[in-house]
Amino acid sequence: MLHYQEVMQRRLGVYQHTLHLQPGRLVPHLQVDVHIFEPKGISAVEAPNTLGELFQGITTVTQGKDKAHVSFRPSLQQQRKCHNCTDSAVDGVFTVRYDVQRENNAGELQVSDGHFVHFFAPTNLSPLSKNIVFVIDVSGSMWGLKMKQTVEAMQAILSDLTLDDYFSIIDFNHNVRCWSEDLVPGSSINIEDAKKYIQNIKPNGGTNINEALQRAVQMLVKASNQGLIDQRSVSMIILVSDGDPTVGEIKLSNIQKNVKRIMREEFSLFSLGIGFDVDYDFLERIAMDNRGVAQRIYANHDAADQLRTFYSQVSSPLLRRITIQFPEGSVSDVTQSHFDKFFSGSELVVAGKLQSTGFPTLHSFTTASAATMDLTLQAETDIDELDPILNQQPHSVTGFARQMWAYITINQLLAERALAPNAQKKRTITQRILNLAVEHQFVTPLTALLIESESEKLLADSPKDPKHGCCSGSLGLRPPVQRLVHTIPPWAHATAPPTPSPATGHITIVDNDPHFIIHLPKRDMNVCFNIDSEPGKILNLVSDPGTGVVINGQLVGSKAPQNHKLKTYFGTIGVFYRPEGVRVNVRTDRIDVVEGKNNHSFSWGGTADIITKGVKISIEKDSKVTVVVDGRISAMVLLHRVWKRHPINVDFLGFYSPNDNQYSEQVHGLIGQFASEPDIKVFNVHDGPDPKKKEATMDIKGNKLSVTRGWQKDYREDKKRGSDVYCWFVHNSGKGFIDGHFTNYIVPSLDSFLPQDEECI
Repeated sequence: MLHYQEVMQRRLGVYQHTLHLQPGRLVPHLQVDVHIFEPKGISAVEAPNTLGELFQGITTVTQGKDKAHVSFRPSLQQQRKCHNCTDSAVDGVFTVRYDVQRENNAGELQVSDGHFVHFFAPTNLSPLSKNIVFVIDVSGSMWGLKMKQTVEAMQAILSDLTLDDYFSIIDFNHNVRCWSEDLVPGSSINIEDAKKYIQNIKPNGGTNINEALQRAVQMLVKASNQGLIDQRSVSMIILVSDGDPTVGEIKLSNIQKNVKRIMREEFSLFSLGIGFDVDYDFLERIAMDNRGVAQRIYANHDAADQLRTFYSQVSSPLLRRITIQFPEGSVSDVTQSHFDKFFSGSELVVAGKLQSTGFPTLHSFTTASAATMDLTLQAETDIDELDPILNQQPHSVTGFARQMWAYITINQLLAERALAPNAQKKRTITQRILNLAVEHQFVTPLTALLIESESEKLLADSPKDPKHGCCSGSLGLRPPVQRLVHTIPPWAHATAPPTPSPATGHITIVDNDPHFIIHLPKRDMNVCFNIDSEPGKILNLVSDPGTGVVINGQLVGSKAPQNHKLKTYFGTIGVFYRPEGVRVNVRTDRIDVVEGKNNHSFSWGGTADIITKGVKISIEKDSKVTVVVDGRISAMVLLHRVWKRHPINVDFLGFYSPNDNQYSEQVHGLIGQFASEPDIKVFNVHDGPDPKKKEATMDIKGNKLSVTRGWQKDYREDKKRGSDVYCWFVHNSGKGFIDGHFTNYIVPSLDSFLPQDEECI
């Protein structure tokens, strides 16, 4: 029986495990069982039928919260090619795909056996725009099926471009031609014209890779110098070739140096080698040397699918300049932690050794640049939590984190070795690879596995092409290794105090069902009122056309009436900054940040800081969100969780706003109107029916109101019990205290300002 370990690499949103089934005969008891265990939970599992129609419906999939079982057990009769055949129909690839639950965009930290692994695969982010130069080999060797498949793939790839993308096409043989000398937007007219150009290409002549790549780089440089390239966009060259250079500069090392010399840091080169005539090692080196990867495309009937699949892996970049850091002294021997790009559906993995700090948790801090914002994401894990769980699972791999660290380290050393500037450096790296491979029992391009039995010995070595050996690279895992020193922000150190909330001191509160607590600082007085409205209604809290800020809250109802009354709470708080078109919608299940057509979602499951166009959003895990607009207006939204099976209560939000917000004189709203403190007087204080609650008369805006002394809750420090805030309570939904009737403050959407002609204005 053969036992082996294999790294599951996430591509196109799933992990895929394949098993080649070629028994060559009928097997009395043929059985395949795949057991999956993921401590954080499994989001989806599928086992598509890839063995043919005869095996339709035979595979079974059983999925639980954190475990799954896939079983393939064809009977002897089901294995036959026909009813009376003696040949087996089992001949193909058995495939299982799955993905895991992700609580937040900060990723998942796992600690085991003195090592850690950080899996980073954020979702719900708007893609970055792309600037692509397609460089296509049209030499004579591409004639026939290779060219036909390339044209077919390019037709589909061009259709995927959007108006936000810029592109051009360079085709080359002994000459170099440009479909367009400049990058052009991905409009329907340009795409159709490019498709016609591709369709009419006739392969012939030699191969001038050097000039073609230099022309592609120059095209990107020109577009950048002319300001056509968005600073947050991703610029890349995709080279498709099937042979070695035969025209112009043909020395591979010189071509590599020429491209490296003019390539800018923000550009990437991806190389696709069609067939086996191409020098794949060269394509891999030149790609890795320029922040890209290479992939071999097999020249057969599905080459077009292979090209399209590769493109889909790089067609949706979500982040740039990703750096994953850890508190000083908490880890060592960390693998590559700086990445140029992150593509949708992929995964970045960082591993290392754990150091003894005396703290029970390990933290990571990830910074990245998204389409319209800069992100700082924080993840954490209990360092002693995972090992006891793994020890109880029969199908878990002990020491997986240690093996993962060694696997990634070897991959990075192989990449360094390929780019080594001299023989001595190469020998030093080779020895490090050999030492790690032997210690961790890995088959690599430099090692082999000897299998012995009583009758024979078998030598299993790694294929020459490392892309299909045991140490295959992963998109995003194999750019050039950079030894970088990053300054960890002060709050990232283990001893750092928690970041203070902007909402401190005297504040105005809207919490619970919903209770308004208006603080009047000149009189050091709190005035309270409730709003009795209906689920789904949106109440305006702050409407300030002068600063362009509006804050609204949408009500959600309890599951059932209590004492014949259906309570309402805030289920969504929306902050809209009109000058920059930024919307922040805080919900009980997620936080949406919208800027123009870019929509980003963040969960409550992780701590994060987001900065976009004058708005800073700080998310504290499972606790609160603070929004600061233009450095002048701050608001905090507090999350209240209830038992999911509670027959009445629902999750809801509380709203907290400091009194020193710098609104304009035009500000209004249920809260905003009190930015200018009204004249108010409370007199005739006397006992009421409840001896604990005094009653009095309040004189405000010419109205004399009967008010009751009571208290409401501030839940900032203690979300379960809260702290008492004493106030004068105004009855009838604040009538007489607020301008007009509370229904005047109902607006149609979360980004609606109060209409200027309303009576309450």
